[in-house]
Amino acid sequence: MSLNSVNTNVGAMVALQNLNSTNNQLQTVQGRINTGLKVASAKDNGAVWAIAQSQRATSASLDAVKDSLQRGQSTLDVAVAAGESVSDLLIQMKTKALAASDTSLDQASRDALNEDFKALRDQIGTVVGNADFNGTNLLDGSTTSLNVLANASGSSTITVAGQDLSLGGSVVSVSGTDTIGTVTSATAVITTVSNSIDAVSTALGKLGTSSKALESHLNFVGKLQDTLEAGIGNLVDADLAKESARLQALQTKQQ
Repeated sequence: MSLNSVNTNVGAMVALQNLNSTNNQLQTVQGRINTGLKVASAKDNGAVWAIAQSQRATSASLDAVKDSLQRGQSTLDVAVAAGESVSDLLIQMKTKALAASDTSLDQASRDALNEDFKALRDQIGTVVGNADFNGTNLLDGSTTSLNVLANASGSSTITVAGQDLSLGGSVVSVSGTDTIGTVTSATAVITTVSNSIDAVSTALGKLGTSSKALESHLNFVGKLQDTLEAGIGNLVDADLAKESARLQALQTKQQ
């Protein structure tokens, strides 16, 4: 009498192999559905996983680039706002100096204008000294240039030049001791203040251009990162609709 067993029955062995194959495929498909990835680890597809991992590293590095660009923008925004305040103060100072140069003005009135002028002058120093963001001041002469990251490898940077708006400097030529207490001093200061207004406008134009450049590059980095993320997805993401249909087919086959 012959006995049939799984070990000797060819048909049973084939059925068992098919069942094991189906179970393995089910496990793979279920894993893709659970993770949303067709390549979740190096063992799924070593070459694709390595490429995706490299792109993930680049994308993560771009986060640091974006942070650096945003800090640079914020530093520039503070500098521009302070510089605009300096420009406004200089315009007020010119008005005071022009009024004080009027020879028909009595001395008491000129003295009052001089006190206003000195207060405005000193306020410029205060504004410039407080134009600080994250420890960087682009207006007080302490920072000649600011370098921000431009790419994921750190091999490229964008340089932003500082603009020294300190009193008595190359931009604001009004000194910390200038006054308008006499007609002569008031007349002389008018020219000094006028030149300072023009120089500050030029300096602000440079800062504004630098800020626009950082904004433009930040937008580019954001788009680049989005493109990388999409590329990674194309490499490793599972087609969930396709995998769900495959799962149903395998479950039916398993039954």
